[in-house]
Amino acid sequence: MIDLRVNDLKQFTYCQRIVFYQYVMPVEKKATFKMEEGKRAEAVIDKLEKRRSLRGYRLAEGTRHFHLWLRSERLGLTGRLDLLIESPQGLFPVDFKYTSGRPQKNHLYQLCGYALLVEEAYKQTVTNGFVYLIPQEEVVVVDLTQERKEETRRMLEEAREMIRMEKMPEPTPVRSRCAECEYRNYCGDIF
Repeated sequence: MIDLRVNDLKQFTYCQRIVFYQYVMPVEKKATFKMEEGKRAEAVIDKLEKRRSLRGYRLAEGTRHFHLWLRSERLGLTGRLDLLIESPQGLFPVDFKYTSGRPQKNHLYQLCGYALLVEEAYKQTVTNGFVYLIPQEEVVVVDLTQERKEETRRMLEEAREMIRMEKMPEPTPVRSRCAECEYRNYCGDIF
């Protein structure tokens, strides 16, 4: 089985070619402003988050686990979760995002990938998670349904099949995503 990273779920949903370039045709990628700014902002949020109460997550109490490395041999999946909140109400993965607007589909599948890893590691069902939108300082609750988890598993298999077959996928139909892509120099059929 080809091991994948939870981040690959986000990228595969955003543009399948990103995963193709990372696994099939490894090339040097160019760091984007958004990537660099996200790293910087995450460090600031880490410091603040340790002092903040859990009320923003609508939880009265709980323990926080920062930068939790998770791995599943069964799923062939690894990832570093920004934050896991362990409370009497359950387990809640939290993913910090440096993005404007609401969480997008790619963010939801990434969070769902983390939920699958948490479920396996803790032997407990995860029904909700949170996306913390850094610029807005807003917490968005995400329902992690069984259907979404099944779709996430299917997506992992699709990505593995693409890698095994070494078949370049079609580009994303949303061309605005290409403008700041770290792999844009390699998509000759678009640029």
